[in-house]
Amino acid sequence: MTTAKELLKQRYYLPIKEQPGLFVGIELEYPVVNLSGNATDVSLTKQLLIYLIDNFGFKADKFDSDNNPIQLIEQASGDMILFEVSYNTIEFAFAKASRIAEVEERLDTYLSMIQPYLRNHNHELQGWGVNPNWAKNDNSPVKSPRYEMLMDFLELSKAKNNSFFHNYPEYGSFICGSQVQLDVSKISYLRVLNAFNQIEGPKAVLFANSEFWGSDWDLAISRDVFWENSMHGVFEENAGIFPRVFKNEDDYFSYLSETAIFTAKRAEETYYFEPIRAKDYLNKSAIQAWSIHGNEVSIKPSEDDFKTHRSYQFQDLTTRGTIEFRSVCTQPFSATFAPAAFHLGLLVNLERLENILKDSPFFEAFDFDYPRIRRLFSKKDISDTDLKLIFPLTEALLVCAEDGLKSRGFGEEIYLAPLKEKLKALKVQFD
Repeated sequence: MTTAKELLKQRYYLPIKEQPGLFVGIELEYPVVNLSGNATDVSLTKQLLIYLIDNFGFKADKFDSDNNPIQLIEQASGDMILFEVSYNTIEFAFAKASRIAEVEERLDTYLSMIQPYLRNHNHELQGWGVNPNWAKNDNSPVKSPRYEMLMDFLELSKAKNNSFFHNYPEYGSFICGSQVQLDVSKISYLRVLNAFNQIEGPKAVLFANSEFWGSDWDLAISRDVFWENSMHGVFEENAGIFPRVFKNEDDYFSYLSETAIFTAKRAEETYYFEPIRAKDYLNKSAIQAWSIHGNEVSIKPSEDDFKTHRSYQFQDLTTRGTIEFRSVCTQPFSATFAPAAFHLGLLVNLERLENILKDSPFFEAFDFDYPRIRRLFSKKDISDTDLKLIFPLTEALLVCAEDGLKSRGFGEEIYLAPLKEKLKALKVQFD
């Protein structure tokens, strides 16, 4: 029998190229907000996709069980516009690009189609990491097996009576993120995972934009809690930050084998079950599982189930030979491409980034506790003392990213301007 570690290596390591080109893959999720403060009209959002098909030549790529289009493809570019988990969130999944400006141009085109249509109906896409009207919205999942399974799985926490879990298993229907995927090599991927895992504190300072409206959470970034204190976080290895620097490839894949498997497909049916560590999965003789139609069955684990394995860490090695950076909230439209530019600039300047991290006294002050650092700097109110501690590191990272982008020669450093303004405002706060 093949071990879990070997199966995970096949899934995530084998696709990595020895000498890849450097492309940028960007995914942007936006809440559709009702401007009157009421619930998002999901009949309107469904009609929006039909409007795009009828008027702008998009092709429907996927449909829900009611035969509504839920994913469109723009055939010339390969870009996709889709619903993310619920009908309240629109995602733009852009085909890989050589330059950030290519993606910006295409987003501007799509927004020029979408925003006037929504505004004519008193709605619009807004740059928030949480839908402002989440409490009023219909947060039901998109009627497709993947999203219905996911929501059913997350709702298992309701029966746990465990204070570890938050009370919002439907969070996937109202949180929105800004993800970027960048190519890595077999030599660089572990260096990238280790380095970028250490900068989640500075990233919290730069990109916080997911206050949980209407709650008493003292957080400017709520998305971390939604992920980590849900069924996805039952095993701490499965979501969030790596607690340590990985020594080598075996160390990393040993860690990955501690992540969860919670879903399997048999014929045309999708099943979910209580999370099982990947390393233990194939040792189970049978697993109690549920279909999205509520049927309880017993299934036998299969090596093929590793083909749908997915963890939810902030730095994820993907099946495309890329690393996906997934800890950033959706940003205001004025800063849409700041996260992509920041990550890209640091990746291009990786050796300098590593030297900055090695020389910074910041981490020692927090005992190299990376999860604690992230949570502390995700708060709404950060003490001046802590801001003074993190400011030099954050500033050095921004300069490092800017120099990396300048070395590419595409003028992409302009996308960092909102982050410079943010740092300037923070400095005034504690000077």
